Amino acid sequence: MGAFKWGVLAPGGIANSFAKGLAALDGAVPHAVASRDLGRAEAFAKAYGFAKAYGGYGDLVRDPDVDAIYIATRHPQHEEAMVACLEAGKPVLCEKPFTVNASQARRVVALARSKGTFLMEAIWTRFLPSLRKVRELLAEGAIGEVRHVTASFCFKAGVDPESRLFNPESAGGALLDVGIYTISLSSMAFGSAPSRIQSHMDIGSTGVDETTNCLLSYGDGRNACLTSSIRLNMAQDAYICGDSGSIALPGFWHGSKVILSDADGRKEMDFPFESSGFQFEAAEVMACLGKGLKESPIIPLDETVSIMETMDRIRFDNHLRYPFE
Repeated sequence: MGAFKWGVLAPGGIANSFAKGLAALDGAVPHAVASRDLGRAEAFAKAYGFAKAYGGYGDLVRDPDVDAIYIATRHPQHEEAMVACLEAGKPVLCEKPFTVNASQARRVVALARSKGTFLMEAIWTRFLPSLRKVRELLAEGAIGEVRHVTASFCFKAGVDPESRLFNPESAGGALLDVGIYTISLSSMAFGSAPSRIQSHMDIGSTGVDETTNCLLSYGDGRNACLTSSIRLNMAQDAYICGDSGSIALPGFWHGSKVILSDADGRKEMDFPFESSGFQFEAAEVMACLGKGLKESPIIPLDETVSIMETMDRIRFDNHLRYPFE
């Protein structure tokens, strides 16, 4: 597509990883960044070579030279930011979780479709070379029918009521922050939504889920066992088991290794990548727009909504709602 000018809405922590990824992507131009704090936008622009810095989101949305906008606000602000961009006809890549709940997700998707504007969830793991290889293996039947998925994404953080991780007003907790990676992997592996959900959440002193365990059933004995936590140090690995083989993914959410075990033995494959890895989701947006697509076939909008519905079920079954819901 030639030079593709990116805008970044809200230069938070994860936006740094996105900006680093853009620097490794041919054709991607760091054009403009917007923050409610102009000084913060200017510092981000200087650090990553963005041509413009705005002290308001509206200025970015109205910039005629922006080809697409990456949204990196806190979770509860995702819907409002996406609506502003879509109303202005700007293609959107919105950081995960797409929204706080499925109702918000359905509204935003309906708006994008009514406007005929591109929209995609920024679940960066799904675009890594290792996960692309996994999809190829599943499509060619390398492990037969998928029967079981196990995945965990856990880390131990100190309890801080003021941090977004532990703040209910910021939709904090393990499920939306890291549990979404495990649920998205399961959704990709099975290619459908679960028919039955069993779960348990450990709600901490600040009112968010600190550890969440889920058993998702997909019918006919197919299931996924998923764990997410912001209070436990555990391996961050995943396994996809079929009726004729299995795939192991060490450090699945950011990893480069795929281990295939089948009737022919064990095969290790490496898919190293440079920079932060966020360049692959940006490349997908650019490729889709170059083809005139309104959504990505790798993470379709209906699947994004379905994943949000699954997370709603898990939260609501455990009586966890955020103060603003």
